Amino acid sequence: MLKSIIKRFWPVSIHTFNTKIDALQNNINIQMNKLKEEPKEEPKEEPDENYLHPDAPLRTIASQENWPKLLSSKWNAKNIKVLEIGSRVVTGSSFKHWFAKADYVGFDYYAGENVDVVGDAHKLSSYFKPDEKFDLIFSTAVFEHFAMPWVVAQEITKMLKVGGELLIETHYAHTIHERPWHFFHFTDMALKVLFSSAMGFECIEAGFSNPLVARFSNQSADYLKNLPVLGLYCHVGYYGKKVQHIDNFEWNCIDLPKIVDNTHYPKI
Repeated sequence: MLKSIIKRFWPVSIHTFNTKIDALQNNINIQMNKLKEEPKEEPKEEPDENYLHPDAPLRTIASQENWPKLLSSKWNAKNIKVLEIGSRVVTGSSFKHWFAKADYVGFDYYAGENVDVVGDAHKLSSYFKPDEKFDLIFSTAVFEHFAMPWVVAQEITKMLKVGGELLIETHYAHTIHERPWHFFHFTDMALKVLFSSAMGFECIEAGFSNPLVARFSNQSADYLKNLPVLGLYCHVGYYGKKVQHIDNFEWNCIDLPKIVDNTHYPKI
């Protein structure tokens, strides 16, 4: 019965059939052995430089590593008023010692070490006297936790003297943390929009720090799995100077080209 079925669908003798099967299996075995013997070529890793984005500026004037020393050299002196927003010691470090000679004020949402004034940065000016202004205001790793950063930007502007300087450092790509109050991530352009010439600022530098090397995980959609992700940076910063006072600033009255440096959305 079996022979008749085989002959029906395979018009060769059983001997020929078995010979062909043996030859095929032998060829498969040879190829499998070759695969075992030949070392697998590991996928080549891209150099870290290839993960940078050509249009993303890196901070050099006020980078994450040198901004405390830079600002201290300019503003650590008697009769200089310095305000840090988000001053509470959380990670074990503080910037207060960089301004030991100045009149330093630490502001935070919660009371704690290195906090002089407790309050909500969205209402920053309400915690100080109407005529109280600062020569330097800085904030690090805080802006991502503001529910309305544009409101905080406006409040900071009220508290900074004309001629005073501002440094903001926050995140562009970073681990989700301190939820549920982790609201925003920023680019250099986002910070330049928050502190634009329309609000009286001159940008000295805006850019990124600490490039990341990343890829999509195996839990991503099939078309993205293991693909590299380029142009990621942990930190982004803005360093600027208030050059004029703007009366009655309102976000809904601002001309868009003025706050985006007359740039345009790319026409693809």
